[in-house]
Amino acid sequence: MEFESNCSLIKNAANSAAWSAKLPQGLDLEVSCHPITMRHIANLIIAMERLKGGKGVTMGTEFKDKDLLNFLLESAVEEHIVLELESAPPASRKAAVFSSTSQYEYSITDSENKSWVLMKEAMELHSMMLQGGSSYHKVHLNLSTYVTPVPIETEARPVALGIKGSNLYLSCSTSGGRPTLHLEEVVDKEQLKSISQQSDMVRFLFYRRTTGVDISTLESARFRNWFISTAMQQDNTKTVDMCQKAAPSRLTTFTIQRHN
Repeated sequence: MEFESNCSLIKNAANSAAWSAKLPQGLDLEVSCHPITMRHIANLIIAMERLKGGKGVTMGTEFKDKDLLNFLLESAVEEHIVLELESAPPASRKAAVFSSTSQYEYSITDSENKSWVLMKEAMELHSMMLQGGSSYHKVHLNLSTYVTPVPIETEARPVALGIKGSNLYLSCSTSGGRPTLHLEEVVDKEQLKSISQQSDMVRFLFYRRTTGVDISTLESARFRNWFISTAMQQDNTKTVDMCQKAAPSRLTTFTIQRHN
């Protein structure tokens, strides 16, 4: 047994000498048969850090148990800093406010040159061909334009459509489970000067999108993809109403001309 122990010591000494020749000047490697302790492990870590050129280890090989514990904790535990940030809600979540900027008089005809006529008894708008002497029945609109602090669409302008000479305004709300065009009397027109996107008053707003010289579509601001429309001549329906743009028998483009 003693012979085997001596052989082990000789072999360890040879290994230590071989490694020492490879180490940088000033460092030495000693192979010991003593039981390995935490202090030995720490010394080994420090030596490895120095071999790698580590800059984080500046202490000597002799230090207190408290210093050893701090070093092990710093080496083994990664610090994660979590910052709780509060960000403002995106602009899209904020309720847009439509503010009226101007009002002008316009006349309107559909792509078949039919004009709008007011039917007071039924509180409806009809579209029909008007001959010379009956042109005075044609409806003229007071068209109010609006702006928003954060534009919702770049190619469309919010407008409100009032019947000239009356307190009647076009609005879009559901009837029978579908968006329908209505005429509503607005006594206090101040309500229409500033309209929140989340308020019920948005039913009075339509997006005017110009597609050519004085050629426009009028889309409901409350029910997107629903447009003011008139029936084609071969259809007996005369009521101006709402439809989806793909409706085959309805006209959704209008010539809207300013008068002043």
